[in-house]
Amino acid sequence: MFPDKLHRKLENRKAENALRQLGAENQLIDFSSNDYLGFSKNEHIFKASHDFLKTHDMLHNGATGSRLLSGNHKLYPIIEKELAAFHKSESALIFNSGYDANIGFFSSVPQRGDVILFDEYIHASIRDGITMSHAKSYKFKHNDLADLEKQIARHSDAVSESQKEKQNIYVVTESVFSMDGDSPDVKIVAAICKKHQAFLIVDEAHAVGVFGNQYEGLIQELDLESNVFARIVTFGKALGCHGAAILGSDNLKQYLVNFSRSLIYTTALSPHSLATIHSVYKALAETKSSQVLRQNIQFFKAELNKNKLQHLFIESTSAIQCCIISGNDKVKRIANHIRDKGFDVKPILSPTVSKGQERLRFCLHAYNSEAEISEVLNLLTKALKDE
Repeated sequence: MFPDKLHRKLENRKAENALRQLGAENQLIDFSSNDYLGFSKNEHIFKASHDFLKTHDMLHNGATGSRLLSGNHKLYPIIEKELAAFHKSESALIFNSGYDANIGFFSSVPQRGDVILFDEYIHASIRDGITMSHAKSYKFKHNDLADLEKQIARHSDAVSESQKEKQNIYVVTESVFSMDGDSPDVKIVAAICKKHQAFLIVDEAHAVGVFGNQYEGLIQELDLESNVFARIVTFGKALGCHGAAILGSDNLKQYLVNFSRSLIYTTALSPHSLATIHSVYKALAETKSSQVLRQNIQFFKAELNKNKLQHLFIESTSAIQCCIISGNDKVKRIANHIRDKGFDVKPILSPTVSKGQERLRFCLHAYNSEAEISEVLNLLTKALKDE
């Protein structure tokens, strides 16, 4: 037996050609994964992680419990200290994933009566965390700073007039948006927040390893560390491993340890996961992959102009380049055509994005060759002409 309501929802997904299915590993040329630097398959990092475990006498398979019980093994303070130093933050607190970090932060930090203002294209994990919060939440138009300031001013007035206790405004954005690849003007966002005494939170999941003088992320590239209340950095994108961290003050870390349920009530990461995080950060300081990735991004954009495709793409300087192709059926057909030629480019369908905003999402990597980039865009050009 299966509930009728759930069955109807699945049938509706099938009718809209939007049914999600788990894929299998393939040997296609990769233009879809988040492994921007190729670290996930880096043999040197793999071996360095093992050596790090041996050096610290940590040949253990698991953490044995949550961090507040038995799982806060001795690698945690070592790696968190390294992360705080690298990202120029007072403290760092490691979570099991970016999803756990966002759920844990937004469900516990904003309080009843506070206001959360979030970019309308914010990641689903942040939306889920906001839903679990007791704060009021309102979206502002994507990367629209005038709308953001208007909303802050409106809710600042409401806060000051209606409550005796001071309420806080939290502003949430991403330094690189995962479905568009674009970025807000973070300097102006930070200035607006400072002007109105709002707390700024920035998700840097798709910026670390790509932006920054040492590839630390966009916030550090712009020297804005002291202007941001909390940064979320993840290790499953350019860094090619697993986990996430929230960067902020010592007080924020202490608060999250006491009130963030996704940290408190889950088994901690294994020593091997922590050792891999250590190894990828060491590799990040030594690799030339980030420089090659930046060159590939520039080459991709030049090829867009050459193929006269730029008007179909969202403006982006990141590793995520998106071609808007309206309609689930059409974007899936074009993706399948490109796949048949040996290239893995994923279609992003509604309801993941709004109807009419379906797209092909090209993820660029340091290991993509210029010949591969040229060929995949030639295939796209031909497929669009054939439609």
